[in-house]
Amino acid sequence: MSQNASVGRHVVVTGGGTGIGRSVATLFAEAGDHVTIVGRRREVLRATADDLRSHHGYDVTPVVCDLADPDDVEATLARLPRRIDVLVNNAGSRELAIGAGPHGVLARWRGDFERNVLTAVLVTESVRDRLPEGGRVITVTSVAALRGGGSYGASKAALHAWNHSLAAQLGPRGVTCNIVAPGTVAGTEFFGARLDAAELTRRAGRTLVGRVGRPEDVASAVVFLASPGAGFITGEILQCNGGELLGR
Repeated sequence: MSQNASVGRHVVVTGGGTGIGRSVATLFAEAGDHVTIVGRRREVLRATADDLRSHHGYDVTPVVCDLADPDDVEATLARLPRRIDVLVNNAGSRELAIGAGPHGVLARWRGDFERNVLTAVLVTESVRDRLPEGGRVITVTSVAALRGGGSYGASKAALHAWNHSLAAQLGPRGVTCNIVAPGTVAGTEFFGARLDAAELTRRAGRTLVGRVGRPEDVASAVVFLASPGAGFITGEILQCNGGELLGR
């Protein structure tokens, strides 16, 4: 991928309506790329795309899709770019189902697998032939995948194993596949009301830089891995956590 090829690319960002995904989409669009944001919530996607287009003049297209539903993914393929230079798998969330006994356990584990693993795997496998030489697949996971975190952490860790295989499969075509694993990030919907001032202070104290992350911190790491300068990096996990958990 040449330096000139890093401008005007076709970029697909899943979960692109809010938080980290929106910041990722914004940075690519600022650079002059054609960005498609994908997610389940039509009004959220439309509002984000309208804001980025009307206030900044960015090229952003919303596409509604339940990425954990293979039928919906298949039906959505016609609305995605025929050439995808950068695919950012950012969609994901925590399953909040609560219940006793094995049925409750099943609901949590199945929900987290569907929300975090299938939302990345189904779309990536469906568009892999659209990735050109020099293409990039970047998947956003979590520090929970590295230090443990129940069904949520396990689902994110599954993406690490999958990415190793994907990198080996697509590497001969000149496509790189990498992971960005954030720590605590404020300004997203993930924590809800749990991330109050006291919790922010506590979590900031676990880092080496004295603060929690911002969506743009993670977005910058994603954009780096999509850059021409990162063309010799693949199969890697880039931790983005301010030193909350040191690399291995």
